[in-house]
Amino acid sequence: MAVMGFHHLEELFRRSAGLDIKKGHAKEITDIVEQKLYDILLMGQKSAKYNGRDVIWKSDLPITKGMEESIARFKKLEQDLPVKDILERLATYPPLIELEVELEESLPEIVGGLTLVLANIIKEADQNSRTVNHESIERAHKIMNLTM
Repeated sequence: MAVMGFHHLEELFRRSAGLDIKKGHAKEITDIVEQKLYDILLMGQKSAKYNGRDVIWKSDLPITKGMEESIARFKKLEQDLPVKDILERLATYPPLIELEVELEESLPEIVGGLTLVLANIIKEADQNSRTVNHESIERAHKIMNLTM
């Protein structure tokens, strides 16, 4: 199970960036979002350990102003992503130290924010197209890797 199903993903891309995606691109997109979530949590773990804790707090995460704004936009869309699905996906990655309850409850919002960031990078990188393709996803992935 991915961090979100195709219909959630399709609606987020359409409502946040005016983009259409095909079902065949859903796994590629959710794989990027999952990896970025793990990367953020990994950096949060580094911060927690530096501060002598064995629990990652929400405040440990390297959330930028732009990411915070994307999370706020996601909240306004009122999409419900089950935290259980996100935790199941995270369990397939190398283990992290424990997440605080507040952080765990915020995972759907973070995933939603990451999805909006990806959708909007795709839109900005190719403003002449409403349809997402493999090349635009790959370009956006490279940009996310450079900036997040």
